[in-house]
Amino acid sequence: MNKKYLIIFFLVICLFVSLFVFSKTKNNDITKNNTVVFWTLQLGTFDNYINRVINDFEKENPGIKIKWIDVPYSEGEKRTLAAILTDNPPDLVNLTPDFSLLLAQKNALYFINKDNLKQYLPSLTEPLKYKDNYFGVPFYATSAVTLYNKNLLKKINYKHLPKTYDDLFQYFPENKSFYITMISFSENDTLLKILNKYNINSPDSLLSNDSIRLFKEFKRIYDENIVPKESITQTHRDSLEKYMSGQLAFIVTGANFINMIKENAPSVYENTEILPQLTGKTGLYDYSLMNFVIPKKSHNKDAALKFALYFTNKQNQLEFSKLTSVLPVNQDTLKDDYFIKNIEGDIQTQARIISATQLNKLQPQLKYRNKKELNILSSDCIGQILINNANIKESLEKFYTSWVKLQ
Repeated sequence: MNKKYLIIFFLVICLFVSLFVFSKTKNNDITKNNTVVFWTLQLGTFDNYINRVINDFEKENPGIKIKWIDVPYSEGEKRTLAAILTDNPPDLVNLTPDFSLLLAQKNALYFINKDNLKQYLPSLTEPLKYKDNYFGVPFYATSAVTLYNKNLLKKINYKHLPKTYDDLFQYFPENKSFYITMISFSENDTLLKILNKYNINSPDSLLSNDSIRLFKEFKRIYDENIVPKESITQTHRDSLEKYMSGQLAFIVTGANFINMIKENAPSVYENTEILPQLTGKTGLYDYSLMNFVIPKKSHNKDAALKFALYFTNKQNQLEFSKLTSVLPVNQDTLKDDYFIKNIEGDIQTQARIISATQLNKLQPQLKYRNKKELNILSSDCIGQILINNANIKESLEKFYTSWVKLQ
């Protein structure tokens, strides 16, 4: 064969080989880039449900694959922060709004167009906003209810069932064999949430007459044993134990704990009835929220958002709510009979309906900076007042000064 043709033939072969290698590399990149790495927080118990949703999504979206990783709740923030600092973070992460906001403030999250959030309850998308930009997709919510032991209620001097903490603080037992309620004053942001219901949610409001009056009430019910002395040291789980053992007349708790009462304290369960969550001056209800975020460095932002919206659609939210006793964030799901139709005598159904209704009247949550430090300050303040008999006004002034420094 002519030398010239040999050279041409060799070049053609090289070209085909190059095209094949390029095509294979490109296809591999496409496969890699269309795999959404999806992190949840301790939801492994619901693997059948989550895997079913993933399979259905992949069938409807054949160009996208989902890689699900379930992370222990206690390690969620640490792992997410470490991953976000790399160039290959997960594409969709289940977090709390507080930590998500911190990441948004650090410009570490992808902002989501408001038009993509129309299927959710507006009151549950507002907490996921930073400087008019939405940084998350709502996942699920909870809103506590008030339980009371009707047998113990017969032994209490009262005129009507309570709606607010002020109402409850006016109750007193005819004997000292039990307490009216228990408030875990030093646990996380419990105290801050109660104060927020009275519009005490800034350094200046700490020094208001309403604030001083409320702290005086805390001191009175503590000194008069209307609440147990352990209120300043123990947790909500301890208060639940006290309710199940017949030591508390009222408890504000999540509807998900009702089944625990049924299994562990059947006699108390039989005498338990439901009221809406105790409110304050605002008449609005507190809640908790979980959400999804998309890291700014994600390589699959569009696919991650598409999956997040699918994961929280009407039908998937309904199924997840039935499995977990949490509340959906999808507006259409909340219109389902499951959250509307009451079953007489079934307190679990009543609690679910009351909780779902409360989502229409939510107390706006505070977007604290340095929330952990603020929790420590509030815990120290109430501890000084209740245990060490510190002057209330002076204690609040110290709290005020320290809070200002955190801002």
